[in-house]
Amino acid sequence: MVLHLHGRFLPDDEPRHAWIVDGHLRFEAPPAASDAESLATSAWILPGLVDAHCHVGISPSGHVRALDEQAMQAVQDRDAGVLLLRDAGSPVDTSWIDSRADLPRVIRAGRHIARTHRYIRDQGVEVEPEGLVSEVERQAQRSDGWVKIAADWIDRDVGDLTPTFPVGTLASAVARAHELGVRVAVHAFGEQAAADAVTAGVDSIEHATGLTESLLDQARDSGVAVVPTLINIDHFHGIARQGESKFPVYARHMRELFATSRERVRAAWESGVPVFVGTDAGGILPHGLVRSEISALVGAGLPLDYVVAQASWRGREWLGLPGLVEGAPADLLVFDDDPRTDLTVLYRPRRIVLRGKVVSRP
Repeated sequence: MVLHLHGRFLPDDEPRHAWIVDGHLRFEAPPAASDAESLATSAWILPGLVDAHCHVGISPSGHVRALDEQAMQAVQDRDAGVLLLRDAGSPVDTSWIDSRADLPRVIRAGRHIARTHRYIRDQGVEVEPEGLVSEVERQAQRSDGWVKIAADWIDRDVGDLTPTFPVGTLASAVARAHELGVRVAVHAFGEQAAADAVTAGVDSIEHATGLTESLLDQARDSGVAVVPTLINIDHFHGIARQGESKFPVYARHMRELFATSRERVRAAWESGVPVFVGTDAGGILPHGLVRSEISALVGAGLPLDYVVAQASWRGREWLGLPGLVEGAPADLLVFDDDPRTDLTVLYRPRRIVLRGKVVSRP
């Protein structure tokens, strides 16, 4: 079946006609155009949203091994308009999702790579520094072009956050990943881990609450992106309370990182560091919250039109997928109004189209 759309295909503001043929966009009328089913006229059409940091296969209680539960997580994202996920580390194999045409596309980073006893139990592959490069090589083989390294965590001997790997070791691991054509995302809460990540040349810093202004020019010039996950950072107070009796310095540090989180992400944007949208869903947060993260970034002072772009066409481009161009996969959202001018519009899609098929109607 051929489908027809008319409207503004963002970021292009000029109204035009398009057809969906065999799951792809066509801007020239196909032979069957006269028989096409019309999905919308005079609409605003947005590339599917991107959650650039989530975890399919993880829940607050641990691993999610049942395929139907993994599918439910992906459906929660899809129904919120997220049609592309960057899974930033998962202990389970979710590659089966690729065979389901009704589930979002997933770009995987393999398993988290962490220091021994310095991460959430059973979620990552734990190695000592001498094993980091070889583990990056292994995880690169089971990923879709990314690997994920936990660059800091609480050090119980110190009683605070400290980097998990020496900066030279981290730099060697990043260099090896790049030789293999793989990009590196790092978990970094604290200031030293953020500084080490920038020095090592990573591709994205997740959370980035320690990315101080002194690092911003270097981060921008070296091409580092930031995925703040503000709605996860909002739980830092709870994390601090859990550790306060044994690790008061750590607890105080986590509260300080929370207190400056909004100004730091705003400073990153102002300096030209790309800020992408990710929820960190799958741990303490459920899936399907991308619009809450968009709202949090806007609340931090980033313009709505910028955040919508980063959460859709620019996010897709960053992850290697096209936007709404000739021949692109028809992964798109249809709205009655412009989502770049009113955040509430994102909650009212008229259609959600994935791989050329309507998966949600009003």
